[in-house]
Amino acid sequence: MLARTPSSKPRPDTHQRRVLIVSMILVGWMFLIAARLVNLQVYRHDDLSERARQQQQRDGKTVARRGEVLDRQGRELARSIDTQSFYVEADLAKIADLESGADRLAETLNLDKTALRNRFTTARDGKKKFVWIARRLNEEQAAHVKSLNITWVKSSPEPKRYYPNDGLAAHVLGFVNIDEDGLGGIEQYYNDRIKGEPGRLYESRDARDHAFDSYEVQPHPGQTVVLTIDQTAQYRMEQAVQAALDLTHAKSASAIALDPRTGEILAMANAPSFNPNDLQAATPEARRNPALQTTYEPGSTFKVVAYSAALEKGLVKPEDEINCQMGQITVAKRVIHDHHPFGMLTIANALEQSSNVAAIKLGLMVGNDTMFDYITRFGFGSRSGIDLPGESVGILHPLKRWQPSSIGSVAMGQEVSVTPMQMAAAYAAIANNGIRITPHLVKEIRSPDGTVVYQAKPEQRVVLTPETAMALRGMLEGVTVRGTAKRAQLDGYRAAGKTGTAQKIDPATRTYSKTKFIGSFVGFAPVSNPALVIIVVIDEPAGAYHGGDVAAPVFRQIAEQMLPDLDVMPDTKFEAIPDLIARVSPMAAGKVAETQQASDEQRQATLPRVTSRDGKAEMREVIYAAATKRGALMPDLRGQSVRDVARLCAQLGLKLEAHGDGRATRQAPDPGWEIDAGQVVRVDFERRN
Repeated sequence: MLARTPSSKPRPDTHQRRVLIVSMILVGWMFLIAARLVNLQVYRHDDLSERARQQQQRDGKTVARRGEVLDRQGRELARSIDTQSFYVEADLAKIADLESGADRLAETLNLDKTALRNRFTTARDGKKKFVWIARRLNEEQAAHVKSLNITWVKSSPEPKRYYPNDGLAAHVLGFVNIDEDGLGGIEQYYNDRIKGEPGRLYESRDARDHAFDSYEVQPHPGQTVVLTIDQTAQYRMEQAVQAALDLTHAKSASAIALDPRTGEILAMANAPSFNPNDLQAATPEARRNPALQTTYEPGSTFKVVAYSAALEKGLVKPEDEINCQMGQITVAKRVIHDHHPFGMLTIANALEQSSNVAAIKLGLMVGNDTMFDYITRFGFGSRSGIDLPGESVGILHPLKRWQPSSIGSVAMGQEVSVTPMQMAAAYAAIANNGIRITPHLVKEIRSPDGTVVYQAKPEQRVVLTPETAMALRGMLEGVTVRGTAKRAQLDGYRAAGKTGTAQKIDPATRTYSKTKFIGSFVGFAPVSNPALVIIVVIDEPAGAYHGGDVAAPVFRQIAEQMLPDLDVMPDTKFEAIPDLIARVSPMAAGKVAETQQASDEQRQATLPRVTSRDGKAEMREVIYAAATKRGALMPDLRGQSVRDVARLCAQLGLKLEAHGDGRATRQAPDPGWEIDAGQVVRVDFERRN
């Protein structure tokens, strides 16, 4: 055995070094793991938790059923119906029959095959796992899709907005988009209330993306909106407006009817219109609401502002006279003419005849400041406050921008621009004893359980004193009786209002056009207690264009239909039978005058000779009595209209058998024949050039 020499050195402990190195590596690795865990568990906790939730759970919105829209009688104007929507929710790259399935779907749904294939291909290449195929199909269409038995096509129920009356009140109701969001009318203005609260559907999925558990938070349906619109009145107004458009070949026609005592809109119609059930066929122009969004120079309907200010300030009275200067006046070197050379007229007559000179003189009399004050009092230059989107404010220049001649223009309805809604609200203030009530379309809103959660409480504002409003009502009645709006007279009701005929601005020359006009009429009835204000605006009529010719007859048609439906009692007495027959028959007029002037003895001596039914001539007293009495003689109906003949026969208690239309040409019994209540009268009518 060899002994270690003193000069030899000891070898290093390699084992200890290895342990130290390994320990250091382990400690470093532990620090790295700890740092990573801190990063994941602390700094990235929320992000990773959300990613895990997305991988393990799916959730989506479930659309709430929109609330109904009802008319004032509770009749449905808009509701939601159940439909089926189809989609693909999978890894499209793993679907073997994707293209063939797309072709079958396209053929069944009448879609473009190439477009549907491209939609799937784009989603597959973009690694999207959800693609809509078709939304809101009816039961028949959904059944056809399900019959294809394509395993990767899924479906879910989805409500769809439906308008039972198609285009009725389309501009009032508005419409919705594919996601059931309101985009026009009441649907848009009250969208937050009507839409309701969407629900949520939650699904738990495994590693293979298969659902194994789900639960749903139910949506809350929307609230029900009850409108002030009357469905029957709306239908009749739309018919009248469309007929006016067809007759005048105008660019458009609009009408509004409201109750001046409450501010409730009873009907609002525009032509042309659209069907919200078929939006693809509607142009953007057709979806606009001209009654609120189209502005125009009002012309003579605006003259009531100058008259109101002058009457309210005590500067004139209706019976005062004003010199219309034979139809010509100069304002700041600008010469303005009347449509007729009027001389001295009373204030009331000047309004009846729509004298520009008189209106300008009244405007000059009250001055710029007062005139501007009353314009704004009536609500011009600001929105009417109606609960619909998109309303225009019109154009009213501030006083500092008025030219020296502006008072002349403004007084007769130029240099200002209004909407039909603003004008209707202004006349409603006159009809309502000087109190302007904000026009509105919603009467109340109800929760899904029927509880009323909102009731309309429109703002009220005093515009005129009752005395001034009453004076204006009488003057405006004169317009329909003796003035420019005779064709606005109503059967059984006293009517008042004002015509307007305004030239449009030619965009090319920026001057007033000589061929394009807006004819309008705004009025109310009955004058004794106004219950209805109606405005009719005809834009660019062809041929006749004066408001009294194109708009006043439409007012009459609408008012005569709506007033009885609203249970408004007539405020005029029917003509006495002697006066009525005298007006219809000149021959009878002489007999009436003769018998009324003669004494009892003279009457017996001057009785007209009447042939009796047996052909013998006999002397009989001519008795013009009510239908409940006997002895009336048949008046001469020839030359009278169907309406006048029908009214006369009704008052005499006769049964009319009318043939044809136009003017009466033949009648049986003949004029002067004795008639009894309940007797049948045959009248032939013909149209003659």
